[in-house]
Amino acid sequence: MAAQYGNGSVRYYAVPVAFDSTGSSFTVPGAPGVVAGPARAEVPKSSYTVTVPEGGLSSAVGEFLTAYLTGAGEVDRYLAPGVNLTAVSPAPYTAVAVQQVSAVDEAAAAEQVLADGTRVRVLASVEARDATGRWPLAHERTLKARSGRWEVAALASGTAQDGGAR
Repeated sequence: MAAQYGNGSVRYYAVPVAFDSTGSSFTVPGAPGVVAGPARAEVPKSSYTVTVPEGGLSSAVGEFLTAYLTGAGEVDRYLAPGVNLTAVSPAPYTAVAVQQVSAVDEAAAAEQVLADGTRVRVLASVEARDATGRWPLAHERTLKARSGRWEVAALASGTAQDGGAR
């Protein structure tokens, strides 16, 4: 257990807990004791080091995420052939604003759509809005160039901030 105090300090406690034989109830048989906090984990360096300029690729990512997370627009129009994906339902957000798009591949920095078949992996940092507030989100996607536009070719099952292998 951790407790944060008004001055910003954090203390960690071990709390003894005893369960009955069925596991359906418990009791705290003793006082909590102060313990050392967990060691700091090292954050891996992100592979998403290429800044994607505003425009083509960033716009495609933003438009897709708006359709996907708000239900405003058709998700299908942003998908590469063979990719089957529906918008999140019910739509959890009312608006999505792209804050930054970064990529693993240098090709993503090009201002124009590249040759058909070019693939880039991107990490989009967005702010999603709902009735209760604003939520920072990160979405990882692979996009593929086709017929002068970018299409979503793959989604990551989770967001790997380090751009790890698929």
